[in-house]
Amino acid sequence: MTGRFDGGPGVHFRRKDSSLDARLYLVTDRRLMLGRPIEDVVLSAVRGGVTAVQWREKTMADRDFLQLARSLAAVLKPLGIPLIINDRAEIAASCGAAGVHLGGRDIPVSEARRLLGPGAIIGLSVETMEQAETAEAMDVDYLGVSPVFSTPTKTDAGPAWEIEGLRRLRARTRLPLIAIGGINASNAASVLQAGADGLAVVSAVCSAPDPEAAARELRTIIDGGRGPGRR
Repeated sequence: MTGRFDGGPGVHFRRKDSSLDARLYLVTDRRLMLGRPIEDVVLSAVRGGVTAVQWREKTMADRDFLQLARSLAAVLKPLGIPLIINDRAEIAASCGAAGVHLGGRDIPVSEARRLLGPGAIIGLSVETMEQAETAEAMDVDYLGVSPVFSTPTKTDAGPAWEIEGLRRLRARTRLPLIAIGGINASNAASVLQAGADGLAVVSAVCSAPDPEAAARELRTIIDGGRGPGRR
């Protein structure tokens, strides 16, 4: 990893031309937004304290995905909120996103880096300790630990890490860890205490009656919950 991790309250992952504050990382799923416009939900969540947004819409056609990605990028850029594109590195390059998040079955990290350049943020999902160990040699900026708890929003995920698995992973890697999967206000503090550097949420914010209030509650927990396991 050629980037730099800056610990402490900001939890920034920095590269030459970009940085990612991943304290509270919103992953979109328009199926969970209760019929509300995507931009409205995202902006509400940002007002509540979301620090980064991942555009993840698995079933959307590339043309529509790109159009909405550009719309989100235009809304988020003036606010200083980085947009990360899930899977589709070519679209990340086309819409001027801050980076891309890859799964194990997506294009190789090396190819994404070639497409996006040295300043882009690249995250990688890991579902097993073996995948995490392999990622140590890759040019990635953070690992998406998936899923920490079982979740209906990602039906193709492997077995849950649970808190003890997250603790073991924290002890075996220096890469920043973004926890995802079943995270909400009731368990966020325990995930942070186990060593997560940031929390990624989907339904906890996307499906909340008030996304701004839901995000604010999580940020309060995050900003006050950096215990002895934190860097």
